Amino acid sequence: MLKDNYDAVVKKIADACERAGRNPEEITLIAVSKTKPLSDIEELIGHGVKEFGENKVQELTSKYEEVSCKVNWHLIGHLQTNKVKYIVDKACLIHSVDSLKLAKEIDKEAAKKSVICDILVQVNVANEDTKFGLELEDTAKLVEDISKLPNVRIKGLMTIAPFVDNPEDNRGYFSQLKQLSLDIKSKNIDNVDMSILSMGMTNDYEVAIEEGATMVRVGTGIFGERNYNI
Repeated sequence: MLKDNYDAVVKKIADACERAGRNPEEITLIAVSKTKPLSDIEELIGHGVKEFGENKVQELTSKYEEVSCKVNWHLIGHLQTNKVKYIVDKACLIHSVDSLKLAKEIDKEAAKKSVICDILVQVNVANEDTKFGLELEDTAKLVEDISKLPNVRIKGLMTIAPFVDNPEDNRGYFSQLKQLSLDIKSKNIDNVDMSILSMGMTNDYEVAIEEGATMVRVGTGIFGERNYNI
């Protein structure tokens, strides 16, 4: 069933790309496996899936150690500074950097482990009180500040759009993030690459792709509903 769900999402990604005149190979599908057992991940690995997303550091590090083969782990949830040391050499990409303090901690811990840590800067495009992330107008300054850190490499931007019944309601937010990435790219800041736009989840990833997403984070659409009581 998981394989069928995954393939259905891949098909919808291809359809969205066709509507937008894009190449589906430009899109990375991250299977968000938070709260799901290792057996589900192994089933998808057997289907050729290599990109998985986790919200919590402890869950990511646990699965990192237990999984049967090397895959790419994305940390997509909020990251506390005291958890950075556990993750810098395990996550292929940290999607949720929203302060210079956090970036400096990542830089410090990455240096200790002799790695360069790839990150995205999280933007709260919709200015929701319940979401982490920077306001649009503050993002470029933070990008410039982080760019000076030698063991951190900015690869792009991320946003979590509001949960809406109609995905079209989020089109404007995705469009704004795409424009922001273009504005930052035009500044030609050293050590900054705006090639990644991580936006769009189960309910709105098709619209996100039409507006320029290069990474989409799909959990429920692949794994089904989550049990948060475990």
